[in-house]
Amino acid sequence: MSYPALDPDQTLIVQMSEDSTLELPLKHIMAPPGKHITLREDYDPAFTAGFKGKKEAERKLEENSQKLAEYQDIFYAQDNYALLVIFQAMDAAGKDGAVKHVMSGINPQGCQVFSFKTPSTEELDHDYLWRSMKRLPERGRIGIFNRSYYEEVLVVRVHPEFLNTQKLPPSTRDNIWKKRYDQINGFEKYLVQNGIIVLKFFLNVSKEEQRQRFLKRIDEPEKNWKFSPADVKERAFWDDYQAAYQDCLNQTSTEWAPWFVIPADAKWFTRLAVSEIIIHTLQGLNLRYPEVSEQRRQELLEIRKLLAAEH
Repeated sequence: MSYPALDPDQTLIVQMSEDSTLELPLKHIMAPPGKHITLREDYDPAFTAGFKGKKEAERKLEENSQKLAEYQDIFYAQDNYALLVIFQAMDAAGKDGAVKHVMSGINPQGCQVFSFKTPSTEELDHDYLWRSMKRLPERGRIGIFNRSYYEEVLVVRVHPEFLNTQKLPPSTRDNIWKKRYDQINGFEKYLVQNGIIVLKFFLNVSKEEQRQRFLKRIDEPEKNWKFSPADVKERAFWDDYQAAYQDCLNQTSTEWAPWFVIPADAKWFTRLAVSEIIIHTLQGLNLRYPEVSEQRRQELLEIRKLLAAEH
């Protein structure tokens, strides 16, 4: 491990205001590496840690956005690490909103966002990790994957017929999901060992909340563009997706790249929890602006004298 990771036994203390705090036990929002979890029983999509102050949470999120912008500036200048933030979820769980609100203060120069859709013909001519490797963040930058290579053990597992488009040799399809879990774990360990921190967020929305959000997208004309008939078609596979997510969390939540199972029924809590985890991760890096040598400092002072003399 090349950085101090968060521990599932930790409780994050979030100072909401001068006289209000939020205790965020990670055991309620983290899949412990090496332990088996049951998604439906262990994680409540409506969990808000007993906190009900939506307005206060939104104000705190704005504060966190400013703090994240400050950290990102140092992160970019230090140029040692890269940060890869992965969002996975069912439709309407709030991935786009989380990216928009949590990252609203970040300098676009230091951040890259990629959404992974159905693989193109070119991408299908490569291994399934290829298109993600091309988009990994460089040092000093934050990369955000809105969906990711995990689609290959989620959507493709629910619809195994998609494997037929991947031109795989027959022998590679034996025990394919276990192989892909191992490959992903190895890939992420490689990234972390090379200074690319991996944060993985599964936004855990309930089936009823998804239904309400679909209805809202239909009832409000300005949201119609966000709705696709395919969304309802995939909803019919809800139980299959939940099983695929559960197996994925159990197999790929590792010490070097654990999964955070973020309750997604209350959007304000989702965004606040994601921002707190990113901030605590960056705080653990002991970020500092690069120090200049004494010789370089003297050169700068001489340049300053010349500039000041121009007046």
